[in-house]
Amino acid sequence: MKFIYTFLFLFFSALSYGQIDLPATSNTGGILKAEPEKRSSGFPILRAEDPNEESKYLREKPKEIDFREKPNNLKTAGDAVKERWTEDKEALEKYREDQYLGDFKTTGKFVELYCRDHQFVDGDQVNIYVNGEFIQRVVLGGGYRPVLVTLESGFNNIEFQALNQGSSGPNTAQLKVLEENGNLVASKEWNLLTGAKASLIVVKE
Repeated sequence: MKFIYTFLFLFFSALSYGQIDLPATSNTGGILKAEPEKRSSGFPILRAEDPNEESKYLREKPKEIDFREKPNNLKTAGDAVKERWTEDKEALEKYREDQYLGDFKTTGKFVELYCRDHQFVDGDQVNIYVNGEFIQRVVLGGGYRPVLVTLESGFNNIEFQALNQGSSGPNTAQLKVLEENGNLVASKEWNLLTGAKASLIVVKE
């Protein structure tokens, strides 16, 4: 019996000394990542934009222009080209007749007149009358010049009389009319020989 215990002791002792220690290892290579699935066509997959996504341009409000502080903002890029390159029209006999520019109604206390020489700037001048009363003399330049007209109840007849024809062609002008609230209510042009008038009627309700 003693012999059996001795044999088992020697057997397990031999196993413990004969165990092989595995060397410790460290991973020095890069980590492999799973590549995204590719389609057989080889073209990249495009993500469709959300149709409900609001454009940034729609979110941005346009900057308002105060015509009263900067009346020359009424001038467009096309106007600038015209005043540089356009010559006056031929001074035809029909421009000796008075011109009617139309009429409109308003509830405001006044209107603002903006006029300028929209063709060749050559020193055209006009006198402005309201219901026959002289208001102001204006030299028509390349930029708009504001004229405030206080309205009476009922009809207000506004006249522009050509004092000269400048150095080229007829007396030419572009006219814009703004209401008290700043709304543009009329945009007209005239071609007049000296002494002729262009008239506009404003009805104050």
